[in-house]
Amino acid sequence: MSDEYDVVVVGGGLAGMSAGLTSARLGRKTAILTGGLPGGQLVSIEHIDGVPGFPEGVPGYDLCPMTQEQCDAAGVAFLQDACDGLEADGDKWRLATASGPVSAGAVIVASGSSFAKLGAPGEEEFQGRGVSDCASCDGPLLRGKTTLVVGGGDSAMQEALALAEHVEKVIMIERGAALNGQAAYKEKVEASDKIELQFGKTVSEILGDDNGVAGVKVKDAASGDEVEVKTAAVFVFAGLVPNSAFLKDAVPLDEKGRIVTDASMRTSAKGVLAAGAVRAASACRAAGAMGDGAGAALAADHYLATGEWPALS
Repeated sequence: MSDEYDVVVVGGGLAGMSAGLTSARLGRKTAILTGGLPGGQLVSIEHIDGVPGFPEGVPGYDLCPMTQEQCDAAGVAFLQDACDGLEADGDKWRLATASGPVSAGAVIVASGSSFAKLGAPGEEEFQGRGVSDCASCDGPLLRGKTTLVVGGGDSAMQEALALAEHVEKVIMIERGAALNGQAAYKEKVEASDKIELQFGKTVSEILGDDNGVAGVKVKDAASGDEVEVKTAAVFVFAGLVPNSAFLKDAVPLDEKGRIVTDASMRTSAKGVLAAGAVRAASACRAAGAMGDGAGAALAADHYLATGEWPALS
């Protein structure tokens, strides 16, 4: 397989696959560097709301494979390598991967984001042994038990609701004074008799033994008092960190490490665009990621056809 493409997309989530699909349908030789299996974070989500055409919502493990099938049918090449670096190569871009360099006339970075770590003692020790970020994976294994979710945004509320379908009780720990996600999720969380909300608190330590997580220390932000709370698992959704470190100085990033773009997804680096949660001002919604990807592909196609690249305003 040739390592030269018109467009290379970095990232195999919905933003990346939408970009790849649109680019291929425009007639561009397109590859997606997935860095693993396609789908990104959403592939394990039981219920994605707000995607047009799915009024009752859709599981990520259905939506992502369907999107991949469309990409395959359009001729997109899926490369399972991750991008380890990006550098200009004349009027093209060279992407470093473990299998060797890949060349592209335009690059769309849709590498997404990762869940932030708490940084609490015990978090790394019990990762995979009670510390998790996948309720649909681990919820059925926790029937009849108490679980704890850290965070108060959309992801935290979605996972708490998914867990409530399986476990005896879900405790949500949020450092702020209120939940901060979509109203539709707030209403369901607040109405659930299985979900207990605790505001103004943080997890200071995760406790356990050879069998895995057994509890946590919860600290009150106002008083500083700590109490131990028994739980069989801890699901951490305390924010997102953009997957942009591999870019180094190739494109400008904002103070949070997100890629700065204009409204057409173009960066200040000629031929490099960004889409989805790695992009500054991203809506961080599935439908928004899909729109970002399609928009970036259209802008990349225009650049390849005309060579035009307006200054970033």
